[in-house]
Amino acid sequence: MTDQAIHPAIARGNTAVITGAASGIGLAAAQRFAALGLRVVLADRDQDKLAAAEAALPAGTESFIQTINVADRASVEGLAVAVTQRFGPVSVLMNNAGVGGGGNALAAPEAWERVLGVNLFGVLHGVQAFVPAMVSGNFPGLVINTGSKQGITQPPGDTAYNVSKSGVKALTEGLAYTLRNETAGRVSAHLLIPGFTYTGMTAARLPTQPPGAWTPDQVVTRMFEGVARNEFYILCQDNETTREMDDKRILWAAQDITENRPALSRWHPDYAEAFKAYMAGK
Repeated sequence: MTDQAIHPAIARGNTAVITGAASGIGLAAAQRFAALGLRVVLADRDQDKLAAAEAALPAGTESFIQTINVADRASVEGLAVAVTQRFGPVSVLMNNAGVGGGGNALAAPEAWERVLGVNLFGVLHGVQAFVPAMVSGNFPGLVINTGSKQGITQPPGDTAYNVSKSGVKALTEGLAYTLRNETAGRVSAHLLIPGFTYTGMTAARLPTQPPGAWTPDQVVTRMFEGVARNEFYILCQDNETTREMDDKRILWAAQDITENRPALSRWHPDYAEAFKAYMAGK
């Protein structure tokens, strides 16, 4: 598949900005954009890891790295200024930086602030720092925000993470609507929804890649396929979850509202057998 067949913004010589680009999905995306001839800007919080990531790009890639804190609006705005001065207009923006470990609803406020600051406000800062220039320009633009299935089905555990990714979903839906009305599709927004993926964040608790997990490269391949098909919700599977399973879990979660079931009934003991039968198609 050629770059133009994927999306008009993905063209040789154009510039792509990726946050959380020092590892995982962000680095895999940067490598793929670079392989298609784009100039790539890698932004993350660790200078040494960024330098290693830049060295892992295809030979001859025109690139730029900058340490930022996406939770800090001024830091992201500074990145936008630096990129524009160096490369000119940005055609592709991937707001991908993310952290976990916020805890449940009663966890420490500091943990919540850290997770929401990076995962939700980091995306908002990226959108507001880069997208207005895409809208006011006359060139194709592509925005990809990294969400999560946890922001849709809300599994118990890291509620702060779920809330942040739910916010990314709502933010990106609203952004897509705005861009559709203000640019008639010239600039498009998409929500990347990874499944079980072995990234640096996952490796912190799992020292080796589980058989069920996808690699970041597989997620990026699915991302490019979704963008090429103009999917807004780029829902990724993994090695243990099929699309049919995802669809059923998402519908069950939505039906907690329409059926007035207890919150998170999928994990409620009174609904364990009903959910099992539902997944089995009974």
